Amino acid sequence: MDYPTASVHDIPDGAPILDVRGDDEWAAGHIDGALHIPLADLPARYGELPYDVDVYVICRTGGRSRQAVAWLNANGFDAIDVTGGMGSWNLDNGKPIVADGDDEPWVM
Repeated sequence: MDYPTASVHDIPDGAPILDVRGDDEWAAGHIDGALHIPLADLPARYGELPYDVDVYVICRTGGRSRQAVAWLNANGFDAIDVTGGMGSWNLDNGKPIVADGDDEPWVM
């Protein structure tokens, strides 16, 4: 299946980013300002997403984000998969992340 993709460098400033990882992964480290909806919850919570702009979807390595992009695009959204996921965001490119609480953020 073909789906739109973008590298972490292609995401415009201020664009909505949807993180579809699990709660523990999110708590350990996430993109500040991203929206968090675990993949399994997406069908029940998609109404929280903006409908009229591109939504950049990220997970740890890309498997869950590809599933989310396919589902969102089939349901009328303009979703784009962030290639390489959080590993590319933080580990490969050093882009900042934050954690819940006082712990040092890390990609789980």
